[in-house]
This record gives sequence, structure tokens and C-alpha cells, in this order.
Amino acid sequence: MPKSYIQDILSANVYDVAIETPLQPARNLSRRIGNQILIKREDMQPVFSFKLRGAYNKMRQLTDEQREQGIVAASAGNHAQGVALSAQYLGCKATIVMPRTTPAIKVNAVKGWGAKVVLHGDTYDEASAHAFSLVEEKGMTYVHPYDDRQVIAGQGTIGVEILRQNPGPLDIVFVPVGGGGLAAGVAAYIKYVRPEVKIIAVEPEDAACLKAAIAANKRVTLPEVGIFADGVAVGQIGKETYRVLKETVDEVITASTDEMCAAIKDIFEDTRSIAEPAGALSLAGLKKYVAEHGLEGQTLVAIESGANTNFDRIRYFSERTQLGEKSEAILAVEIPEKPGSFKTFCSILGKRSITEFNYRFSDNKAAQIFVGMQVKDADDRQTIIDKLVNKGYSVEDMTLNEIAKEHVRHMVGGIAPSINDEVVYTFTFPERPGALMNFLDRLGQRWNISMFHYRNHGAAYGRVLVGLQVAEGERDQIAPVFDELGYRYDEETDNTAYQTFLKA
Repeated sequence: MPKSYIQDILSANVYDVAIETPLQPARNLSRRIGNQILIKREDMQPVFSFKLRGAYNKMRQLTDEQREQGIVAASAGNHAQGVALSAQYLGCKATIVMPRTTPAIKVNAVKGWGAKVVLHGDTYDEASAHAFSLVEEKGMTYVHPYDDRQVIAGQGTIGVEILRQNPGPLDIVFVPVGGGGLAAGVAAYIKYVRPEVKIIAVEPEDAACLKAAIAANKRVTLPEVGIFADGVAVGQIGKETYRVLKETVDEVITASTDEMCAAIKDIFEDTRSIAEPAGALSLAGLKKYVAEHGLEGQTLVAIESGANTNFDRIRYFSERTQLGEKSEAILAVEIPEKPGSFKTFCSILGKRSITEFNYRFSDNKAAQIFVGMQVKDADDRQTIIDKLVNKGYSVEDMTLNEIAKEHVRHMVGGIAPSINDEVVYTFTFPERPGALMNFLDRLGQRWNISMFHYRNHGAAYGRVLVGLQVAEGERDQIAPVFDELGYRYDEETDNTAYQTFLKA
């Protein structure tokens, strides 16, 4: 299988529009984790992403007639810009169908390359369906973002550059995976030329479609896909990419949101560039793999695949970085409600820095505090928990609790003793006008909203924590109403963070 791609990759002339990006040593990170880390800087492409390579390689091989009929693609960002720039260079018309939830920065970037933008639907799938309808109606040529042989070959030129730029020792190449075009191209070339080099695919924990396919020995569709790393938020691995990857990838691992944020910081500290979450995914996997396997003295490559992110997301990245580095612990601790309790508590912690302390009076006997503190690592976090427990404190570890990190730490007001029959849900709201009103129209007059916390971090979707007063006998009516809304939701009534800090 890999051999059949070699000629296509070597003949892929992507350099009319793309550049050969540097393989840059990450000196600070290398010293810290005891391995030579090299970052392939695809964020330096004219469209700030590797996607340009595959799009151009596909489009330059189309016939004059196909170009005359026009190009169409569906994308929420990086692929769209690659197609738009390629169309501009080749002198053909391109129509990009983007979801209505696409951030303005990406829409404007595509328009800036001269492409026509059509906003359709709220999801990639809806946009893609409309793009295919244009193929049927107008005879346009569809350029797939990943599941196409020429697209895969174009991305494979990254593998050629990596081996040329580092002809010496090379142990592992970590590649991010969404639909699989980048990973398939890079793996096909490297495994053919240097089969001893390991290829490790990295996916987000909540969008691991390749891992699921390999486990099932067939392509599967994930029931839900996380959207934090929107550049790799794909529910099913491509058909052709899976055919290549199952023969060329040595291992598939996943990384969390916090681990990606920590990797964004690492990239910034070594390159002064700000990667998008998908762009930092492979480095997050690299760090995780090194820690779990105790690697030392090896040469490891991570592909920084892109840097198309909204500026206002940086605040969120920074906030989650310490958790990704496991340098912050978030605890719920019960302390006595009496003068001097906080001072006594801090004296037990010693010289650790307190990063956060949230408290609200509850009764005359005890108080629940939400506290963040700096720790060295996960073992150090457990050490402080054990120390507090031995001193008689009741402690709940909230470090991995998403409700605590996304909502509770930002909320004020505490417990509402007059609220009865409360159920709690999280929603993922599309960032578009009318989304909130749609929610309120469906629910506001049916059940009382007893709690509401909305948070957006510069993505196409915002996170909502909502409490509703629903009588026991009506709770079987909740799911049908929520399903009609079409927003992703989960019940969180039993979540420890809610039960500890917000429940009446």
C-alpha cells in the first residue's frame, strides 16, 4: 500500500503556492523532557496550515474543462483557505460552502483569497451536503479535504521534507489525525523510505475516529464529536485514508483539551507562534507518550499543522494550560466555619501558591471552598490531598471535572435553598444569533430556569450550564424537548461539582 503512493508524492508539485517549512528544534522542551524535539512548522504556510499542499495538488491536475466549470469545497477553515488560494493562482472560480457558525476571521480569510463564500447550515455535514448539491446542479468539481488520492499525496510532501531536513537519527514522528489526509500521506512516504521510524497518530479524546476504526477493524461513525480542536473534529475516518493508515501507523493515541492547551504554550515558548488546538495536537501526544513510556535521548518530530485561531481563544488556552501541565490542582475542601480557618488551611499547604479561592457562607458549622493551587505533577497533587485528609479535611479532587473547570469556578451566588426539583444539564450552543432565544422559546415557559451560566472561548460553540425546576413526574418529557432543539446536551445533576457548590 505505501509503495503505490510514492510516485504520486514525489511528483506532487505543491511549491507553486506552498513553501518548504522548517523543521525547528524545540530547545526548551527538549531540555525539559530529555529528548530532541523537532517541530515541523506548517503554521508558516501562506494560509497558516498544511491544507494548501493537498488542495493545490488536487486542483492543478484537473482538466481545463473542470476548472472552467468551477471548484467547490465544504470547510469551516483551513481547507477552505487552501482551495481559495489555489483557485486564485490557477485562475479558476472557487465556491466555498461554510457553516453559518464559522467564525468571521475564517470567512474573511477565504474571501480575501478571492473565493465566493456560501454560508449554509450549522454544521460541516450540512455545508458538505449543500456543496455536493452544487456538484449535481452545476457540474462543479468537488475538492475533498482529505479523502482523495491527490490530496493525500500533496500532504505527503511533508514527509519528504522531514526526511530530507533530518537525515540523521529519527525515532518517532507524531502526526495529528482528523479525516486522515495528512497522516496518510506522511505515513505512506516515511514508512516506505525509512520503515524503522515509528508513526504515531494523535487524536483528541473526544474525536478519536481512527482509534475507533482500528479497534472495530472497520470504519465507524462516532456518536458525538468534540469541537475544541475544530481542525480535527471528524466523526468518521476517510475511506481511502483508513486503507492507508491501518497499514502504516504503528499506534494511535489521544490527547485531552488540557494537554493540547499545554502544548500550545510549549510551542509558543520555543517558536513564539500560537498554534490552533489541532496544530498543537501532535505535540500534546508526543509529550504524553514520552511521559508514559519513559523515553530518553530519542529524536522525535511533531507536526504543528496550523495556526488559524481566533485571538479571543488565547485566554481559554492560558486558563487550561496549567491543568494540561498537571501543575494545578483544583479541590473542593470542607473547612470549619470559624475565624482563622482559611489561615490554618493555608498553613497546611505550606509554600504552595494559591491560584484560586472561592468561598460562600453556607451554615454556622462548615463551609465548602473551591481552591486551586500549584503542584509539581499528579503525584504531588495526590500528596497534598492525602495530607489534607490526614488533617481531618473532607476533600474532593475536581482537577479532571469539566463542570468544575468550565462553569463552577466562574460562578457566584452559591446555593439557593428555596429551589426544589432542580435538574442540571450542559449544552453546547452554536454561536449564532437566535440560538439562545430558540432555547428559551422551547423551555422558558414550560419549566422554570433556576440557574444559567454561559461561556464562550472564541469557538463556534459556547458552553452552557442550566438548571431547570422539573417535577419528578415530568422528567421523562425532558429528553424529547431537548432532542428537538438539536443542541448537544448531557445531564449533570449528579456531578460532584454541582452537588458540592450549587445544589440546594
